[in-house]
Amino acid sequence: MKQLREFLHIGDRPFWLRHLHRWHWISAAISLVGMMLFAITGITLNHARQIEAGPQVTSREGTLPPALLKELATKEGEKERPLPDSVQDWLSRELSISVGERAAEWSEQEVYVSLPRPGGDAWLTIDRAQGAVLYEVTNRGWISYLNDLHKGRNAGLVWSLFIDAFAAACLIFCFTGLFLLQMHAVRRPSTWPMVGVGIAVPVAILLLFVH
Repeated sequence: MKQLREFLHIGDRPFWLRHLHRWHWISAAISLVGMMLFAITGITLNHARQIEAGPQVTSREGTLPPALLKELATKEGEKERPLPDSVQDWLSRELSISVGERAAEWSEQEVYVSLPRPGGDAWLTIDRAQGAVLYEVTNRGWISYLNDLHKGRNAGLVWSLFIDAFAAACLIFCFTGLFLLQMHAVRRPSTWPMVGVGIAVPVAILLLFVH
């Protein structure tokens, strides 16, 4: 703490206040919505057992045309690879199913594609002999969807990058807040006791009640 005080008293105090306040409000604005989302989903995750979620399962069926079925028959010996573009186009056009570049599991009997998603799950199978297509999707509701976003579960690379950027904004918010607390602590004697309480309470709970 002594080093922090010395650091903040080097140079012009108005300079530090101006820049700390600027970065504090910028990081607060950037992380505001994300912080609200993660705070709310922190509560819903903590009470997941008390919040009922009735999954809804829907399915779609179709039959792959013989010409496209032949393309599947030519992929012998490969255990994992994406579906051919022509098959993907047919699935999107006829059944409104998007599989993208997800790797499919190839066996002698069928092609299986796992399609996990936030708040639910989905899978697709194609019979390599008859061309029967079966698609099933499970939706567990909005709360489950938001909870999975909180955990970054099956949300993709872009959402993962957003979580990293959001976490960085939160750290900037916290550190600039800490520096501002130090600069205003002289006029607010309760500053560090309150910070101490914020540290002591979770530590005490962990030591006494979490085993």
